[in-house]
Amino acid sequence: MKEIVYTKEAPEPIGPYSQAIKFNSNLIFTCGIIAINPQTGNLEGGYIREQTHQVMKNLKNILNAGGSDISKVIKTTVYLKNMADFAEMNAVYAEYFGESKPARSTIEAARLPKDALLEIDVIAYV
Repeated sequence: MKEIVYTKEAPEPIGPYSQAIKFNSNLIFTCGIIAINPQTGNLEGGYIREQTHQVMKNLKNILNAGGSDISKVIKTTVYLKNMADFAEMNAVYAEYFGESKPARSTIEAARLPKDALLEIDVIAYV
């Protein structure tokens, strides 16, 4: 059983996909999220720290809409435009996850949508 998760508190999809899918009422898979401000539709911040904060806010809002929260994330994938931004991204990322550290993969990507500096997707339980 799959259910589409949607909230106006996160960016509208810019393609033929959903913000997230809830599967069997107990798992949520998000799409890749970039630093789009859901109120303006614009990419937020020109620096990795600002963009990481916006991405994490967007992810929190999607998870909340699906009945979960950031503490229930079990796996993340981080795509960085430049691996030199790893330490700064990691510092902001750690603020959101604290002791609830999910498994993670981090990959350098040649180019991301809207020329974002990073994109993150997550898997969480409900």
